[in-house]
Amino acid sequence: MPDPIRVILVDDQSLVRSGFRMLIESEDDMEVVSEASNGLEALDVLRRMPVDVALMDIRMPQMDGVEATQRITASPLDTKVLILTTFDLDEYVYAALKAGASGFLLKDARPTELLSAIRNVADGDAVVAPSATRRLLDHVVPTLPNDPKAADKRLSVLTDREKEVLVEIAKGATNAEIAQTLYMAEGTVKTHIGRLLSKLECRDRVGLVLFAHEVGLI
Repeated sequence: MPDPIRVILVDDQSLVRSGFRMLIESEDDMEVVSEASNGLEALDVLRRMPVDVALMDIRMPQMDGVEATQRITASPLDTKVLILTTFDLDEYVYAALKAGASGFLLKDARPTELLSAIRNVADGDAVVAPSATRRLLDHVVPTLPNDPKAADKRLSVLTDREKEVLVEIAKGATNAEIAQTLYMAEGTVKTHIGRLLSKLECRDRVGLVLFAHEVGLI
């Protein structure tokens, strides 16, 4: 049996951390190895012990989730960040995703959604919930830079097929859904995603979603 996914809970509300701990530790394939009430505490923990996934709140005292995410992703630490947020913090969420977070969930997400997100992030995928992404970007997109020439230049490196895959990714479609929509094998979808990540210099699937909206593809 593989080692359990090691999780750290980073939130300034102890009741929130307790609830997440109970849920996570009910699963055989994951465990909570530590807790922190702010980004500074989280970084201190991560320097001392290996952690696979950090469940990160955004607004916290001393160091918020955005700065903590930036420091984690810029360091040699092999820890993925999963943002937990509410819609009144859109600008912070966008900043955290740009900083390298592997995805975001709402704090009122269903338990099964949270557990699935932890597993996906630990496996190296990104969590971009379709409904949450659309509603979030409704708020964020109007604030993004609008430079048609720059957008055309960045998109020019992509093939038509890669653009089609990118559009589906930005809609929140899974690899299986993309394969069905575009009539291709799931392995081919993964190949296209790999090329998109390389050509657009995006860290993960979240980066592709943000790029698609930045350049007005969606």
